[in-house]
Amino acid sequence: MKFQRIRALAGLSILVLVAPAVADVQVVVEGPMAPPYWALLERELIEAHTPACQEFYDRYFDSRGYLLCVERWGGDDGPDDAPENLNGWPILHAIGGDDSIIDMCNSMWEGHLRQYTEAKTVDVPFARDGMYYKEFPVMMDWLHNGEGLAVFNVMPLSDPYNTQNQKRIKRYAGFYMNEDPQAPNYDPQHRIIRSMFNGSRGPLLRKATGLDWAGDPIEVKNRFKPLHGEENYEQMVAHFKDYNDIIGDHPQNMAATSLAVNAYMLTGDEKYRNWILEYVDAWVARCIENGGIIPSNVGLDGVIGSAAGGKWYGGVYGWGFRVEVPQSPGTYANRNTVAIGLQGFVNAYMLTADEKYLDAWRGTIDGINANGKRIDGKMMYPSAYGDDGWYNFSPSRYNAGASTVYYMSMNRDDLRRMDTSSGWYGYLEGNDPEFPERQLQSDISEIRARVEASRNDTTTPDTRLSDDPMGYNPARIGTLVNLMLGGPTPGGIGRVLKARLRYFDPERRRAGVPDDVAVLVESLTDTETVVTFVNVNPTESRTFVVQAGGYAEHQFLDVSYNGRTLAVDDTHFTVRLAPGSGGKLMIRMKRFTNPPNSGFPWDR
Repeated sequence: MKFQRIRALAGLSILVLVAPAVADVQVVVEGPMAPPYWALLERELIEAHTPACQEFYDRYFDSRGYLLCVERWGGDDGPDDAPENLNGWPILHAIGGDDSIIDMCNSMWEGHLRQYTEAKTVDVPFARDGMYYKEFPVMMDWLHNGEGLAVFNVMPLSDPYNTQNQKRIKRYAGFYMNEDPQAPNYDPQHRIIRSMFNGSRGPLLRKATGLDWAGDPIEVKNRFKPLHGEENYEQMVAHFKDYNDIIGDHPQNMAATSLAVNAYMLTGDEKYRNWILEYVDAWVARCIENGGIIPSNVGLDGVIGSAAGGKWYGGVYGWGFRVEVPQSPGTYANRNTVAIGLQGFVNAYMLTADEKYLDAWRGTIDGINANGKRIDGKMMYPSAYGDDGWYNFSPSRYNAGASTVYYMSMNRDDLRRMDTSSGWYGYLEGNDPEFPERQLQSDISEIRARVEASRNDTTTPDTRLSDDPMGYNPARIGTLVNLMLGGPTPGGIGRVLKARLRYFDPERRRAGVPDDVAVLVESLTDTETVVTFVNVNPTESRTFVVQAGGYAEHQFLDVSYNGRTLAVDDTHFTVRLAPGSGGKLMIRMKRFTNPPNSGFPWDR
């Protein structure tokens, strides 16, 4: 079989036939390009992470991968916070970061599983035999479960072939598909996850207490500084005193679908896809039944609001969840986490490209904003609903998740719910051309600031809570994901990666661009991606594979460079950059047309 590539030299494009090692189509860029400032900044940012991450890890983790802290159960500081301290590290490596980054992730993951299996509560009943069981939280809500899985769920980007993690991926998904008799979290008859507290020991089917949320008693004053601002243990319990109505389903439970997505991408087994769609379809139906707005409680009988006194807006973290701040008596906070549910709709859309999943969230946003009203001559919009109707009005329209909906759909009409005056979406719209250099500079400065702050950290392992080191985590990946992968900044609730492009190094057989390669995604539409590649090395060429999507869920149609267009019709092609070269490619593609797959291109 003959293979094609595009060759560009001295402004001329010549179509020749070659046989590259990985992909049928290879684009060869040989036109010289002085490294743009953004390219130098991007490479500096990637490389600055290596010593910063190593210093952070050596400071806060031991040789076993244990976090050097006081282990506790709870919503303030608990097992979920231990891996959160390495948020962003797997994606950093998958972009092109040093191999030591993923090595430290693997060490941490193995270590913290042992650490929190050994860690036990005295007073909290369901964690007395270990905060983890079967290498998973015994039972907690998906705000916290998701935070604890933010690292693990993207580790396959760098190493989908880790056999221990492959077993875990399938085991974790099985906890929500009734494959483990000790974890009957899911009711297939009513298509609900039966409680907000769920995990490897199943659902909690009673009212939760402040103790369940806050964990065992602990000395606080003059020893710890809880990040929620509590001054003593009594305030920690009081923080959660109203967090009682956890029975039944809540939208945030849809974050559990990311476990099944990972299992599907690993195995290709349709049972995972079928469960995701079965469960998320039920939530689509509930949105429709509830007049377009997603409800925040579904009872054990499958009826909207039946576990919250008939209130569709009820329950912990529901639309009407308003609680007193214990350290500031008389001050109240609105704490609903309904928007976490968007993760389920997005996962279902990735598997099907069916607009009904995005419509469910569009309807929620538009339904809330339809209740805007003029107050003191100014239009105001609500974000919460209680016994007296909509409340918590502000001048800003409710737009939680609006940018995610647009990113998935690329429907220009979805832009109306967003502010595109600045930031990454502003850059893509041509409104913020300085975004790349400004943000790359900012991220480099932030790494320096965090390293310095860590060096000045006076905590010791016995005065440190599990979430204390988070503010010193040097990983700054949001801008890199935006500019290199053409994806939104990843969230911290265990989402799988959303990206237009990914890269692989065929020589080192690993994920990420080779050394010296810089990437700038300049434009995204439903069918096109414009991207510039630069090799800042003036003496050595660089070759890498470009993949359609984070998990090959897209399909490349053709690629144009320097006036020539070449058919691809595949999930990947190869780019070879001559020393000191660079070039802009326009790629046509069809999105969300392939089953997502976590394997590397040469293994598919």
